[in-house]
Amino acid sequence: MNVNKNFDAIVVGAGPSGNACAYTLAKAGLKVLQIERGEYPGSKNVQGAILYSDALERIIPDFREDAPLERHIIEQRMWVLDDASFIGTHFRSDDYNKPPHNRYTILRAQFDKWFSSKVREAGALLICETTVEELLLDADRVIGVRCDRLGGEVYADVVVLADGVNSTLARKAGFHGEIKAKEVALAVKEILFLPEEVIQQRFNVKGDEGVVIELVGKVTEGMVGTAFLYTNKESLTIGIGCMLDGFKSNPNRTTPYALLEKLKRHPSIAPLIEGGEMKEYCAHLIPEGGFHAIPKLYGTGWMIVGDSGGFVNAAHREGSNLAMTTGRLAAETIIEARAAGLPMSEKTLRAYKDKLDASFVMKDLHKYRDMPEVLHANPQFFTTYPELVNRAAQTMLTVDGDDKKTKEREIFKSFRGSRGVAGLLGDAFKLWRAFR
Repeated sequence: MNVNKNFDAIVVGAGPSGNACAYTLAKAGLKVLQIERGEYPGSKNVQGAILYSDALERIIPDFREDAPLERHIIEQRMWVLDDASFIGTHFRSDDYNKPPHNRYTILRAQFDKWFSSKVREAGALLICETTVEELLLDADRVIGVRCDRLGGEVYADVVVLADGVNSTLARKAGFHGEIKAKEVALAVKEILFLPEEVIQQRFNVKGDEGVVIELVGKVTEGMVGTAFLYTNKESLTIGIGCMLDGFKSNPNRTTPYALLEKLKRHPSIAPLIEGGEMKEYCAHLIPEGGFHAIPKLYGTGWMIVGDSGGFVNAAHREGSNLAMTTGRLAAETIIEARAAGLPMSEKTLRAYKDKLDASFVMKDLHKYRDMPEVLHANPQFFTTYPELVNRAAQTMLTVDGDDKKTKEREIFKSFRGSRGVAGLLGDAFKLWRAFR
């Protein structure tokens, strides 16, 4: 395939961050090449998936007019599971039923195709089924990319890496090292078909209302991880993920698929998905190292956005909003530099990091900067405590002739016997440190 070999910007990847960046650049009139190794945008992209409206609205204000959205979320559930029960909280508000809706469930393959169509409408050139093999360097300056197609070398003033977790290009160029197993999660998910009326009945919703359930507890077998169940129009998305080093060190050699099957059999989950017909199964890596794992994000002629930069807020299960925001901020940095007649030097592109630091992205990641370390060092939060809190609830709610004061003493005794007073106080401090 013959294409013009010179562009204002090359964006590698067509996920949320890459599309956000390419769209913003193209709308500003820049000559943009976007390269995607998949057969089409979304063919290799995997996510839960929740779309956060604010991040996309800042890029495409009228996206709701034609974007392929599944359900707007009116209820958030958070469950802590032991082997046979759960204890949790729900937040449901009719305010979330009032347009403009705050969050939606989406199917990534459909959504990414739509987003990519907007990128092309804005004027960017998208080339799929093409692998970027390496960055072209002139000393310490990135001047383009070398591909397995397009005649080999293509040049640009700046290259934006949106090629996903464990970016091969950044690693090859020496911008960062190998991602550590303790900084990335391996997640698997299934999409289960269910009739729309069944979903509405089981989750107490109507029309396009939706429910999301975030899950934590013994289902991850002591590994740091979480699970989820999301409602789509005519399907449910269910998945689970744990840190990669957990799978490597797990004495039971549990596989991600086995964890997912265990989750589906849980007494609190099985009735919600009963009769579901699997339409899709996939696995993916999620960067969850947090604030301290973020690599250098810019240099002369290059920037990193989205999963490639580790932009995931694991505490709140947010990713797509960080991806789109980082892509947009990178593009705005390039646009402003061109308008000022500045070269795409490291000094110029530092403005990208300044924008990130001023945004919710880095502020939230900094807030939870100690969470990965705390959770890795304290498996009791995924084993002992889920069992203790569920047992405590069952004790208090069981009417058996024992007075409530006796039950309270029994509950405290079980907590003290499992962790000790010093352990309980220490664990409370650790949780405060992780989520302060």
